[in-house]
Amino acid sequence: MSGPLQRARLALRLLAVDPSGLGGAHLRARTGPVRAALEADINALPGPIRRIHPAITDEQLFGGVDLSATLAEGRTVRAAGLLETPCTLVLPMAERCRSDLAARLGAALDRQSHCVIALDEGVEPEEGLPPALADRLAFSVDLEDLSLRDIGPADPPPTGARRTDAVHVPTGAISDLALLAESLGVESPRALLLALRAARAHAALEDRAELEAADLTVAAALVLAPRATRLPQMEDDTPEAEEEPPPPPPPEEPENAEQPDAPAQEQEQDMMIPQDLLLEAAAAVLPADLLARLAVGSSGMVRAGGSGAGQQRKGNRRGRPMPARQGRLDGTNRLDLIGTLRAAAPWQPLRRTHAKTAQSLHVRASDFRIKRYKEMSDRLLIFVVDASGSAAMTRLAEAKGAVELLLGEAYARRDHVALVAFRGEGADVLLPPTRSLVQTKRRLAALPGGGGTPLAAGMQAALEVGLGARSKGMTPTVALLTDGRANIALDGQADRQAAGADATRMARLLRGNNMPGLVIDMSPRPQRPLRALAEVLDAPYIPLPRADSKRLSTAVSAALDA
Repeated sequence: MSGPLQRARLALRLLAVDPSGLGGAHLRARTGPVRAALEADINALPGPIRRIHPAITDEQLFGGVDLSATLAEGRTVRAAGLLETPCTLVLPMAERCRSDLAARLGAALDRQSHCVIALDEGVEPEEGLPPALADRLAFSVDLEDLSLRDIGPADPPPTGARRTDAVHVPTGAISDLALLAESLGVESPRALLLALRAARAHAALEDRAELEAADLTVAAALVLAPRATRLPQMEDDTPEAEEEPPPPPPPEEPENAEQPDAPAQEQEQDMMIPQDLLLEAAAAVLPADLLARLAVGSSGMVRAGGSGAGQQRKGNRRGRPMPARQGRLDGTNRLDLIGTLRAAAPWQPLRRTHAKTAQSLHVRASDFRIKRYKEMSDRLLIFVVDASGSAAMTRLAEAKGAVELLLGEAYARRDHVALVAFRGEGADVLLPPTRSLVQTKRRLAALPGGGGTPLAAGMQAALEVGLGARSKGMTPTVALLTDGRANIALDGQADRQAAGADATRMARLLRGNNMPGLVIDMSPRPQRPLRALAEVLDAPYIPLPRADSKRLSTAVSAALDA
């Protein structure tokens, strides 16, 4: 069980022993030889195996009207759904699993009637299963770093293994798993139950009638370690405690006192596994970048409103199809013919009985089903660039390179870019929302520098551009590049105190309009006023005193995609 592939294969063998009790496994591996080897192991599992799609409909899951059979026989004919028969459900592209599908699969797992194997093909760290479904799957293994040479022969699936309910669980085993879960920061009580089931499944796989240390070690490595939220603290890392005085000797007992039976003492003590053994087993499989992942997750650098592809709301372009809904044909909607016929099919016998005309098909307005699509909104990056002072040309050159690099990625993500420059007594929108790289270069090349720093005016212009873009269905995000020395107020007067107050007020307006962003400090040393401004804006603060265009582009992409 040393490598990730060995752990994944052991998890599949345990699922073969207790599929409904363990829930399933979350396996992260992109298309390749490792993924092919895993799918071969999955296909060798006992019992029926069904593959489902992240966009599967409720009719396919729970069953519904068989339209062709209903129209042919003149009576309602139901088609069975996948969840009506216990089976193993394989979910490819699990990173695209919707929250409603996760809830439906989670309900099936709670009934302990199915097993779900989620094949995650996500690229970014934030891509993955919804937490509601991941919490119900016992195992989670990341196989991203493996290659063809890591693949070895797989063990045959177990046959005739002992029943898990026949495995005796010593009292001390449950307390050992609970203490380990507390050390790793695992708060879900379901994880502790799944770990106990995994230990019993491993004992049954090894044909043991009672849990042993090896079974708890496997449960700690496969179930609790992937759910860790902090590094366990070993005894060697703890400060040495002061030596306690030895306990007083027990009182002498008379010679004729009854001695307890030795077997009774052994039964009371029961099995206790040293915690060091379980901690070492869990620590051996913890990801090397656990602290980095936790730091990113707790840094607050998460945009309000969705992923890099834009919010899933009323937007400016159409996304994937969604289940049809009942509606009216008002000239703006499209009729879902199959959904309409499926809704009308159960009522055909009754309508033929009461119909005044001999029609073969009776459709009412209440049967109309309207096509729906997931509305997506393009993301708009509004660069607010400080063009004041003697170092303005250097900052503009860096901003120009960063914008050009981000535009190269915008074609794949369908992002747009806008450019606002502030200098002198006000701000100018040099580039409205666009995806044209040629136009961006021309506007940046013609930008002059020098003068005061009207920071509030630049933020005000960015707010106007963002609100205009939002009215067109876009998702605006503001990236502010400045050295923080605001000295021009909104009325054009040179007053540092008024300029700072105006900038704070504009930051509150941006935050109140739910416009996320980030603040990039380009000064030689990090400026405390800019950090405070970022806190008011509720945006990440990134000090980059000597950043080139590549580092600037990388920082902006990491902050926006975190």
